[in-house]
Formats: sequence, C-alpha cells, structure tokens
Amino acid sequence: MRFVLDTSIFVNPEIRGKFGDSPTEAMRTFLRYAERLFGRVEFYMPPGIYREVMHFVDGEELIPEIELYIIKKPPNVHDIRIPAFVVYELIDDIRRRIDKGLRVAEKAVRESVIETDNVDRIIQKLRRNYRKALREGIVDSKEDFELILLAKELDATIVSADVGILTWAQKMGIKWIDAANFREVLEGLVERLGEGKNL
Repeated sequence: MRFVLDTSIFVNPEIRGKFGDSPTEAMRTFLRYAERLFGRVEFYMPPGIYREVMHFVDGEELIPEIELYIIKKPPNVHDIRIPAFVVYELIDDIRRRIDKGLRVAEKAVRESVIETDNVDRIIQKLRRNYRKALREGIVDSKEDFELILLAKELDATIVSADVGILTWAQKMGIKWIDAANFREVLEGLVERLGEGKNL
C-alpha cells in the first residue's frame, strides 16, 4: 500500500489539528504511525512537497525519522502519459476561470466608481474574489502537479485537503483520501495489521 502525502496534512490548521497543534507536532504524530506500519505501507512525497513541508517543521529534531519513513521521489515526467481529455478539461476550466475573473474585476470597477471613498476595501475584496475565482479547485502549482503525477506513476493513494488536487485526482482515476480522514485511516491500518490501536 502506497500513499503520496500533501503539505496540507501538516500545515492546514483544520486538518493538522487531528495530528497536533503545530506542523512539527503533527509530523511527529504521523511518524509514529509510519514507524508502526514500516515495511507494509509506503509513504511518498515529491521533492517540491517535501521542501514545502520542511519550511514548517523542525527539521533538526525530525530529519532522521522523516528520512527513514518518507520516501522522496520525483515523478518520471518523461514516461507518464496523460489522457488528452485531461488537457481538454484543463483548457476549458482555465477559460471559464478567466471569464469569471474578468466579471469579478468588472464588478470591482463598478463599485469603485460608486463608492470612491472605499477604494482600498474594494481592492481587498477584488483580490479575495479574484483569487477564489481563478485558483480555488484547480491544480495551480508545479508541486500539486508533481503530487498527482507521482500518485499516477506509483498507482498510489493521494492524501490531501486541497480541492484542486482531489478534483483532478478523480478526473484522472487516481485513488485519494481527504486529509481530514487520514488519521482514522492510519489507525485502521495499524489495527488491521495487528499493531494495536491508538497512538
């Protein structure tokens, strides 16, 4: 059994809370599960995700265990084939998002003409809505794309809270687990494999 891990498990406050109050504590808890499952379950991170995670955790304290239990592997980008329909859907999605972003910007301009004294508030609202229109639910970074490609290559399960990653995992037929449920999944695996219950 193989899992490809996303940054959100350790960094997103809502998700991380199941593992610990800080990214370092969350990683430490995860590593206890990884130790109990060692040799039967493999945990992977592409290099970009690994670098992101290491910005948030205390590397000095955890590096030896991280190196032992998390396999760092880039996807083989030269040999992985992506179905043409995925590219078609991506292009269609980007076009819809650009149109939506344009409508958000037009609305902000109209508001600024009417409410000339609230321009700063309108710009903040524009930025928030524009970001939501263009980035929410899409794979918007090289690191996210590496995660998807690595899971495809390894026939592994993606673990993420990122809606864009999970949406594209579904479109590409990749197994996935919402990171909000990952601790329960790990507990179930530990129990099923005969290593006791909670950590």
